[in-house]
Amino acid sequence: MNKCLVLLFCMLAVSPALCAQHVALHPRTGFDSADQETIRQIVDMERQAKEASLRRDAEFSLRVLADDYVAITPLGQVTTKQESISARRSGQLRYESMNVSDLVVRLYGDTAVVTARADVKGHQLGEDFSGLYRYTRVWVRRNGRWQTVSYQATVTQ
Repeated sequence: MNKCLVLLFCMLAVSPALCAQHVALHPRTGFDSADQETIRQIVDMERQAKEASLRRDAEFSLRVLADDYVAITPLGQVTTKQESISARRSGQLRYESMNVSDLVVRLYGDTAVVTARADVKGHQLGEDFSGLYRYTRVWVRRNGRWQTVSYQATVTQ
């Protein structure tokens, strides 16, 4: 079961569900048009990540995960970019649906921190891993494009 959770996490780490019904900006209450455009870019990256997960698209992970990417699973294990890509390529995970609520985007220059709640339905090797998760993802703009540098997920009830 631990291996199942690790592989599930690898998929969640590169594929948060996006429902974007609620996007909040913190810590500033007012923001300019450049901030609005940045928020739109991050929300779009989250949408693309969801679609890539549902299609099991490993190429998306190759493009979006930074070479120094690190993730921490709900079990406290550390996962690298290569491990995350391998988990996606294996095809062992099947997602039926992903939905996100409580999505919050906070901006710090060329860094965006996303927190959200993900409701996932799916199976790995016939085992159901459906449930609720909370996650934090850190995006950094490097050379004009957004990359994920860090991710952490926690199982919730």
